[in-house]
Amino acid sequence: MTTNKIRTRFAPSPTGFIHLGNIRSALYPWAFARANGGEFVLRIEDTDLERSTQASVDVILEGMEWLQLDHDEGPFYQMQRMDRYKQVLATLQAKGYVYPCYMSMEELDALREKQMANKEKPRYDGTWRPEPGKVLPPVPEGVKPVLRFKTPQTGVVGWDDKCKGRIEFQNSELDDLVIARPDGTPTYNFCVCVDDMDMNITHVIRGDDHVNNTPRQIHIFEALGAGVPVFAHLPTVLNEQGEKMSKRNGAKAVTQYRDEGYLPDAMVNYLARLGWSHGDDEIFSRAQFLEWFNLDHLGRSAGQFDEAKLRWVNAQHLKAMDDAQLA
Repeated sequence: MTTNKIRTRFAPSPTGFIHLGNIRSALYPWAFARANGGEFVLRIEDTDLERSTQASVDVILEGMEWLQLDHDEGPFYQMQRMDRYKQVLATLQAKGYVYPCYMSMEELDALREKQMANKEKPRYDGTWRPEPGKVLPPVPEGVKPVLRFKTPQTGVVGWDDKCKGRIEFQNSELDDLVIARPDGTPTYNFCVCVDDMDMNITHVIRGDDHVNNTPRQIHIFEALGAGVPVFAHLPTVLNEQGEKMSKRNGAKAVTQYRDEGYLPDAMVNYLARLGWSHGDDEIFSRAQFLEWFNLDHLGRSAGQFDEAKLRWVNAQHLKAMDDAQLA
């Protein structure tokens, strides 16, 4: 990293509405930056062209504005950075970190079926990975390759997660990640690393559904010669039935709570307690939250949404408002 200042980011994909579980992944990095005199960056990861919509972007921006999660830089859109990604990709390819793979989807499917029949973990077998003395198959005519990253084949990759503690993966368990599609467009894991490097992100605070991406991203950071950020992977937010929060499972868009009259500071208070604590304090102001917040008191277990508790928190904030604020 080229900065000593703490820099965090929120990087949602605009592929659906943003619910409370999503917005908590904005609240914590925002709070960590604000509590430490740092900077908070907003980045829109819109490379899924089939599912990304402007309406989803609008809900993200409206939800953050309502909760007063102000950003210092952005929003940056990944689709506007394609030339930069391709430039970095070419550099990595020239350095030997990336190679073309001509294996078709049919061949990959057949390979996976064979591996599963043999009770092996389904994975790419390195057919097109160049090695000293290895003879590669003949290049098929008219086939555009994907580009794969040469993952180290021995050793361990790990990090000290600020939420989950030490996490390690055997490199032998990771196959060679596709980092560019046949049409040349880079994939998610590659774009994220280039963005975090270019934007000098020091702390990546995100959902624990990204844990399995992290060892791959660490390898890409190292190949880029970039510093590896500090990671904190937050436990999932569950709905009242104990399921992962999603639109399909009845979650509301964050803007719906605004329309129902909830106070933004009450929502910040409630969301903060869904995975972080300061002793037994249940009700606190935004200023108190920022004074207290750090990564050392993040919870390790999933937080469960409770709408009755949210209403109670909102009622406490309403009671604390003076007549002038209510007028």
